[in-house]
Amino acid sequence: MAPRTKSLFPEEISERHTLSILVDNEAGVLGRIVGLFSARGYNIESLTVADITQDEAVSRITIVTSGPRRVIDQITAQLDRLVPVHSVTDLTELGPHVERELALVKVAGTGESRAEALRLAGIFRARPVDTTTQSFVFEISGSTVKVDQFIELMREVGLVEVARGGVVALSRGAEAR
Repeated sequence: MAPRTKSLFPEEISERHTLSILVDNEAGVLGRIVGLFSARGYNIESLTVADITQDEAVSRITIVTSGPRRVIDQITAQLDRLVPVHSVTDLTELGPHVERELALVKVAGTGESRAEALRLAGIFRARPVDTTTQSFVFEISGSTVKVDQFIELMREVGLVEVARGGVVALSRGAEAR
């Protein structure tokens, strides 16, 4: 079940949905899709794009958005009508799926705060990818909630900067969507 949040329309429940969109890998496609969201006032919480075929002909766009079910259905239908779109899958509606996000988290500190940053990184399975005597850059991947929790804890020990890669997701099971 998707997490529920308040909607602009009090009578409707806003839900978080992850959409997987397969598109032709050509110039302007991403702009058209983002333009569709923008023109209708829909918010994009996370956006990732990558080529997924050996011949570089198709890309997967993963978008996380929130809204009442009728709005999500409307978004999906409008995306499906765009010419370069091969398919639109609402992974949240489909059922169990795997979502991961990657973040780089820079933390500065010496002494106790440095030791605490390393201890917390170990608990969250964050990996130091750059180390100096004054700072670390940790790589963390996992659910958005896990990444959020790690960043929040790092604020207390010397968070300097964060770069997030956005959500990537696939449905579970043996078949392709």
